[in-house]
Amino acid sequence: MKTINSIWLYALCLCLPYVSIAQEVSYNNDNFTINSVTVEHLSEHSVTVWTIKVKGEAGKTTPKPKGQMNGAPVLGYVFPTNLKSEDVGFNSVDGIVALALTSHPDFDDTPLWDENIDSVYDNDGIIWHPHWVVLEKNEAVSGGLAVKQFNEGDSSVVLPPTNPGMPMYMDSPGYAVNTNANKITVLIPDYRIKNKIAFNYDGVAAFMKVNTSDMELPMLGVYEVFSVASGDLSLPYTVKQN
Repeated sequence: MKTINSIWLYALCLCLPYVSIAQEVSYNNDNFTINSVTVEHLSEHSVTVWTIKVKGEAGKTTPKPKGQMNGAPVLGYVFPTNLKSEDVGFNSVDGIVALALTSHPDFDDTPLWDENIDSVYDNDGIIWHPHWVVLEKNEAVSGGLAVKQFNEGDSSVVLPPTNPGMPMYMDSPGYAVNTNANKITVLIPDYRIKNKIAFNYDGVAAFMKVNTSDMELPMLGVYEVFSVASGDLSLPYTVKQN
């Protein structure tokens, strides 16, 4: 089954596995080769468990620091979904709602959370952590997708109170992320997604990059897609109910 939004994703993905850009470091390895993706609802505990399994070791590869925000590398295991933007705390807006598990050593965008437990809240961007984002098509970057931006001061924009304060549809919800051998997993309480426990999803591993200098480029764009669980980004998977 294809959603309206996933139709253009399907067309885009015909070439995504072959997208490549010149990088200072090559991150395309078995740690980002997806073997499977699952979302399971545990009714007894009122949570969904989101898991990506890879050929190698999930989360073992993290970005090499750039030393600055502009051009900072971001690696991600991403779950594109057909959830609505309102389900995760944004206003109604077009785009693909995705849960992105990311690592980026050059900056910290989870100011409420202390992932490395050192009592310092702005030094742990390299630790794998979750974001809700709204993705949109963007041909300015080689991966064809970017996090949707907005003009600061736009009164129509609604963000969750846990957002990191950037002019993008991004949230830093603080869910627990775990890496174990070939699996990366995140747990989400039902109430944090308005009790939506039946939806479609996919799995993607990707390289992203921050831009703060070129107005023609997005602030956070996808530059390389390493693998796609379905092969075509058609969001074919459904939540397993337990």
